[in-house]
Amino acid sequence: MTNNLITIPPRESKAVLISKNQKIKIINTHGTQVVDTWCFNQNDIGEFMSMEHNRAVTSSIFPKEGEYLYTNKRKPILHIMADTSPGRHDTLIAACDTYRYQMLGCDGYHENCTDNLFNSLDKLGYKIKECPSPLNLWMNIPVNKDGDVTFSSPLSKKNDFIILEAIIDCIVVMSVCPMDIVPINGEDRIINEIQYQILID
Repeated sequence: MTNNLITIPPRESKAVLISKNQKIKIINTHGTQVVDTWCFNQNDIGEFMSMEHNRAVTSSIFPKEGEYLYTNKRKPILHIMADTSPGRHDTLIAACDTYRYQMLGCDGYHENCTDNLFNSLDKLGYKIKECPSPLNLWMNIPVNKDGDVTFSSPLSKKNDFIILEAIIDCIVVMSVCPMDIVPINGEDRIINEIQYQILID
C-alpha cells in the first residue's frame, strides 16, 4: 500500500519527515532530471548524510542498490532498497548556489539547490549553518583516468526510481536541480518535475 504520488515542481524542493523503517520512493518522472538529495537526523540536525564519509565506508563514488548511506558520524542513515536506473548517481559535486551561477555568467538571481535546502528545512523549523554535499540522484559525472570530470546527461530513463529506507527518524530533502546551463539535466537543459511516495507496508 502506498500514499498518493506527490509532485515537486521544476526548480523547487521538499523536506519530508521520515520515521525509522519507513521508505521513500523518488521517481525521475521524465528520466533526465537530477535531484539533489540530503538526509538529516531528526533528533540531531548536526548529523547528516555525508558523501565524503560515505565514500570512505563503501570505497566507491557510486552508491549501489543494497548499500547503506552513511552520516558524518559514520552511522547508516538510509538503505538503498531498489534502484531501477544504471546507478550513476553523483557524490562528488557540491550543490549549485548563487556563486556557481555567477561563475557561469548569470546576471541576477538564479534558483539553486542550496537555497532550496535552507528554505525547505526552515519550513519545518530546522536551521543549519552550512550546506552538506548532496547525493545528486541521476547526475552523471564521468571521471577519467586522470581525474578529470565531465558534466554529462543522465543515463536514467523515464520513470526510473530509487527506494530509500530510513534507518533512523530522519528528514529527507529533495531539490529539483534548476541547472540549465551545463547539460546535467539533459542536452535540452529543460528542468522537469519529479515525484515521490512514502511507501507504507
